[in-house]
Amino acid sequence: MPFFEDLTGDSENVVEGADLTAAKITSKKDVSTTIRRAKAWSATDLSAALAGKDPMAAIGSLVAGFWARDMQKELINELNGVFGSYTEGEGASATTVTPLEDHILDISGETGSAANISASAFIDACQLLGDAQGQLTAVAMHSATKAYLKKQNLIQTERDSTSVEFDTYQGRRVIVDDGCPVAEGVYTTYLFGNGAIAYGNGAPVGFVPTELDREKRKGSGVDYLINRKTFILHPRGIKFTNLVRANTETVSRTELANAKNWERVYEPKAIRMVCFKHKLG
Repeated sequence: MPFFEDLTGDSENVVEGADLTAAKITSKKDVSTTIRRAKAWSATDLSAALAGKDPMAAIGSLVAGFWARDMQKELINELNGVFGSYTEGEGASATTVTPLEDHILDISGETGSAANISASAFIDACQLLGDAQGQLTAVAMHSATKAYLKKQNLIQTERDSTSVEFDTYQGRRVIVDDGCPVAEGVYTTYLFGNGAIAYGNGAPVGFVPTELDREKRKGSGVDYLINRKTFILHPRGIKFTNLVRANTETVSRTELANAKNWERVYEPKAIRMVCFKHKLG
C-alpha cells in the first residue's frame, strides 16, 4: 500500500532573478498481510429430532456474531504485536526493541494511585501524539476499566442523530472488549483515530465463502455449514515484515502478535494509535 510522505523543509525568500529550489515528494510502502480463516459447524438429524428445532438454522443465525467476535481477537493480537517488544542480539550485546515505543504510555510501575488510570493520565496518553492528538476519536478498554471509570462518574452517555446511545470518555467513543490484555493487574487500553485500521474482504481464485455439505451414511446423517474468510485487517502505518511466518497461505494469530513482524513506516504523528498501560487500584 504505497503512500506519499508529508512535505518537509522551509519556504524560500522571493528574490528577483533567483531561481526557486524544487523539492521532491517521496513515497514509501505500507505492507499488509492477507489473513485467511475458516470455521465448520455440524449438526445431526437426531439432534434436531430430540431438540424439536433445527440446529443448522440456529447456527446460520449466529454466524455473523461469531465472525464479529473472531475479528476482534484478530485485531487484539495485531495490537499486541504492533505495541510489543523483541530482543535483538545475544548475550551482553542483546537489546530490547520496541518499534512503537513513542506511542506507549505505561504508568503501571508507578507507586499507589499514580499507577491507576485517571483523567490526568489519560491526557498524558493523548499527548503522545502532540498536536495531532485530536485525531484520537475512540478508546477501546476492558469492561473492568470502564466499570472503574463509571464508578467515578467519568463515563458519559450520549445520543446520536438517530437516537442510538453510546458511551464516551473525555469526548472519545468507548469500545468495550474483554480481549484487551490484562496481566498481573495491569490493563491495556487502546486509543484510536478514524482510519487507524484498514479492513477489506478479498476473493482469491477458487474462493468459496460458504458451503453446505452432508454425510449421509453416518448415523442419522450429519449436516455441515462451512464458512471461510479472506481479508486484510491492518494497522495503518506499520508494515507487516513477514520475518516470522510458517505458512504462505495465511499468517497465524501467534505470528500477528509477534513484534518482529511489524515495522513503522509512517511518521509518528500520522499513526493514529496509542497504547496505554495502567492499573485500576
